[in-house]
Amino acid sequence: MNQKIIISDEAGRLDKLSLIETQLYKNGYYRIVGVDEVGRGPLAGPVVAAAVCLPPDIIINGIDDSKKLSASRREDVFDQIVASSAIYAIGIVDHQVIDRINILRASLRAMGEAVIKMDCQPEIILVDGRETIPSLNIPQMAVIGGDAKCRSIAAASIMAKVTRDRIMERYDNLYPGFSFARHKGYPTSDHMKELSGNGPTPIHRRSFRPVQQIVLQHELTLTS
Repeated sequence: MNQKIIISDEAGRLDKLSLIETQLYKNGYYRIVGVDEVGRGPLAGPVVAAAVCLPPDIIINGIDDSKKLSASRREDVFDQIVASSAIYAIGIVDHQVIDRINILRASLRAMGEAVIKMDCQPEIILVDGRETIPSLNIPQMAVIGGDAKCRSIAAASIMAKVTRDRIMERYDNLYPGFSFARHKGYPTSDHMKELSGNGPTPIHRRSFRPVQQIVLQHELTLTS
């Protein structure tokens, strides 16, 4: 009995998460692609975006806004998406481009790259947030809080988050003075202590104010 209730609850939750896509299917759209990015807030590392097309016959258990899931649960859902017949692609824009064009443009560029890399031609794109992706001649819909409202955007948020986390874990080995595997480059108190004590690494975003301040402090220390 309890198992039936759990299954029913999950099915109901997934149906609710698919309301926007369900309406689009009724309106004649089939290749619906959700797009999301991860990594606007960190002081180091890239911004990563994912584009995911989840046809209605693909069921991914546990799919949700990546921020609501534990790391192990995100990995599990990530593996389900990869093992399914879903179509997905990843776009990555590094710290150097972020510094050159700013984080908003870099995020939109990463999302655009993800869409362009897909092995299908989207009929409509659902983009998390207030902005749509420039220079794409494809119908788009900006969905505020989309990772909690659309299952395709939720899937994209998980794909992007797991991919970026793995990148930052590799950087953890390259820069032992920084706990990138733990804080992923976000401005936590531990990260700020590491940044203040060690100075920025090559992957830190020099255009971000906290990093600029640390660079200035270190320059003043060297000249005093």
